Amino acid sequence: MITQWFFKHGDRRGVIVIAFLVGIACLVPLLNLLVPDTSPLHVPTYLVSLLGKYLTYALLAVALDLVWGFCGILSLGHGAFFALGGYAMGMYLMRQIGPRGVYADPVLPDFMVFLNWKELPWFWYGFDNFWFAALMVVLVPGVLAFGFGWLAFRSRVTGVYLSIITQALTYALLLAFFRNDMGFGGNNGLTDFKDILGFNIQAGTTRSALFAATALFLALAVFVSGFIIRSKLGKVLVGVRDAESRMRFLGYRVDRYKLFVWTLSAMMAGIAGALYVPQVGIINPSEFEPANSIEAVIWVAVGGRGTIIGPIIGAVLVNFGKTYFTTAFPEAWLFALGALFILVTLFLPKGILGLYGAWKARRAADAAQKDDEVLPPVVKQSGKRVPAPEPQAAE
Repeated sequence: MITQWFFKHGDRRGVIVIAFLVGIACLVPLLNLLVPDTSPLHVPTYLVSLLGKYLTYALLAVALDLVWGFCGILSLGHGAFFALGGYAMGMYLMRQIGPRGVYADPVLPDFMVFLNWKELPWFWYGFDNFWFAALMVVLVPGVLAFGFGWLAFRSRVTGVYLSIITQALTYALLLAFFRNDMGFGGNNGLTDFKDILGFNIQAGTTRSALFAATALFLALAVFVSGFIIRSKLGKVLVGVRDAESRMRFLGYRVDRYKLFVWTLSAMMAGIAGALYVPQVGIINPSEFEPANSIEAVIWVAVGGRGTIIGPIIGAVLVNFGKTYFTTAFPEAWLFALGALFILVTLFLPKGILGLYGAWKARRAADAAQKDDEVLPPVVKQSGKRVPAPEPQAAE
């Protein structure tokens, strides 16, 4: 029912992007697993993992666009939810190592044995089960976002003050996870993963499956976001973004709407982090860096906020550029990123999709103007529109 409504009333671009994501979820693994290495159509395994990482960033960008582009909440701390989801998945992957670790302890991860821990901390219980880890991937970021949002939105903290508080949140988590006595691996984090769901995490088939899962979750995020924005709830969210005080005076409980979309966005970011970790092979406190959250804002700004599709384009393009620049010109990357943000802010305030929309509107206006010049004038006669008579020459 919901699917039929979306494809009937949804944005055509959203439908195309969902179809594209489902298509590459099937095509890329086939080109990796079935096409011979000597063929120009073969997609190597390292590229599959790289593309999968880009798609996890795109999923984070969609989550951020949901709160910033449509509700006006500029979050500088979404990297925290991304990292928490990644740590939840990393804890499951660490529990799967068992006696195959360096110290061959069947229960304790290697870093705990090295730090002379005697027993597994209580908050690691249950992470030997995938279903429990999957639940924590969405529950931990969701609960944190709900508690933070409940306090912030009820206190009517908005604008730059809210942005600063979100940045302080992720920085506080960064400092906490750096501590060895927290039980999350300290500054080294969690790594040396072996299996996921019983499959070798380094195998090409596993890498392809993780890529396909990431593409499908991104398609699901586009679908859910599009459905929300085109519903009555979405209209209220846009109203809150454009005129929060007016919506409050009209009787809407603005804090509840903001809390709902904020919590949902954090859960989406957690899923992105969980898909990121097995493809990259490590999760450490650097993922909490405030710079990562600011970088996510740049992805959304470059692609075009408030478009759902634009953040995907921005995340892929910026990270592709990052891969190139950090290899070819490693010292120039941060300068290039800062220049990109300044240029987009000054000359492309609506991002790449906004530029495309402006070009399309201008083209349509030029075509309409040409039609007006070619067609004869029209007047109304007897309820019908007929061409006006040609003016007669004076005798």
